[in-house]
Amino acid sequence: MSAAQTFDDRDGFIWLNGALVPWRDAKVHVLTHALHYASSVFEGERSYGGKVFKLEEHTERLFYSAGALDMKIPYTAQQINDATYETLKANNIVDGYIRPMAWRGSEQMGVTAQNSKINVMIACWMWPSYFTLEARLKGIRLQLSDWRRPDPKCAPVKAKAAGLYMICTLSKHAAERAGYEDALMLDYRGQIAEATGANVFFIINGKIHTPLPDCFLDGITRRTVIELAKKRGYKVIERAMMPEEMSKAQECFLTGTAAEVTPVREIGPYKFTPADVCRTLMADFDALVGRVQKSTAA
Repeated sequence: MSAAQTFDDRDGFIWLNGALVPWRDAKVHVLTHALHYASSVFEGERSYGGKVFKLEEHTERLFYSAGALDMKIPYTAQQINDATYETLKANNIVDGYIRPMAWRGSEQMGVTAQNSKINVMIACWMWPSYFTLEARLKGIRLQLSDWRRPDPKCAPVKAKAAGLYMICTLSKHAAERAGYEDALMLDYRGQIAEATGANVFFIINGKIHTPLPDCFLDGITRRTVIELAKKRGYKVIERAMMPEEMSKAQECFLTGTAAEVTPVREIGPYKFTPADVCRTLMADFDALVGRVQKSTAA
């Protein structure tokens, strides 16, 4: 696929409401409730060597998110898992990205939508790793966002719901216009929260500190990396963190399905140097998912 190819005009198949359909035929009506009222939830998953990483956990979260938005997915978790592999096989994807989604349809238009059908789809596309370990260790730059993660009393913050990503898009657009790769968001209290699509960690005097996920997603990759760090003997501290504490950190990295383990070298006025902890956890994560390390010396 060319880089300029749009996501609505591709060869392949998408699993839609129980069956594989040609990619270009997987469409919804313009009066779909999800388009007007953000009544949709989704997951982001990766396949490594033909095996979907933490598939059961992702599917469990998809069902949780749907329930949080008062939607009942009309399939079992096992059916969704089986359909995921069916879709990968149909598209000949071995190393790729998977996007399951559930949403309300166009049967009812208005805020209320009890009679709207709950639709489910699964799409996937190739997404290999392009960068060497050395290139990844360079680290990315983040801008501090003006937008904040909402109070749990204002939104279903534990759900991976489409509407919660509106401020992420705004934050990332502003960051990219300013020459950064991403943005760091604070929460409604002014505490450090997360990047636009990834959790954040800081290394302060040999210990790993990360914000307590009480108003944003406790990422599946986040939990995985915490386990890897503890196996290495690192002390991991989950706590409330204020932005000025970043001045004490020596290293910083992000975690997420897309980010995997991505070192950070700058957040606004704060600078970091990706080093031993970043290198170790990146290598451990690559080993866990079965990726062979590439080196510029090879």
